[in-house]
Amino acid sequence: MPVKIRLQRHGAKKKPYYFIVVADSRAPRDGKFIQKIGIYNPLTVPATISIDRNKALHWLQKGAQPTDTVRRILSFKGILYLKHLLRGVKLGLFDEQTAWERFEKWNAEHEKKIAARREYHKKARMQQATPVVKKVEDETKSESSSNPDTKPATE
Repeated sequence: MPVKIRLQRHGAKKKPYYFIVVADSRAPRDGKFIQKIGIYNPLTVPATISIDRNKALHWLQKGAQPTDTVRRILSFKGILYLKHLLRGVKLGLFDEQTAWERFEKWNAEHEKKIAARREYHKKARMQQATPVVKKVEDETKSESSSNPDTKPATE
C-alpha cells in the first residue's frame, strides 16, 4: 500500500487551513486517512505550522512519501534534517547524542530566524496602520496645498 504524507483541505471558501495527514495515495484528497500528524494555516503571516515531530519521523522512516508542499513544510520544521542525522547514526558515522546536539543547535538558530521574521512583519504591519484621524488631517492639508488660489473659509 503506497502511503503519502499530504495536505487535507478544510475551512471556508477562500479561507483554507490544512491538516497534514498520512493517507493511502489512492484515497481522495479530503477522504480517509491513516493518521493526522499536524496543522498548516497559510493565512497567517508567517504561516502557522504545528506538527508532531515524532509521528512525522516515524512515517518517513517507514517509507511514506511526502508531497512537494509537505516536503517543504517538513524541511522548514527540520524533520527531514533530523531523519538525515538519524540515518548517519544508523550508518555508524556518529552517535545518537551527537546527532541530537546538531539538531538542537540547528533548531535554536532556526527559531531565532523565525522570531526575527515575526518581529519584522509586526513592525511592517504597525507602520502600515495609520490612524484614521491622521489620514483625514493629511487629506485636508494636501487639498489646501494643492489649490493655492482658494482662501480658507472664515467664519
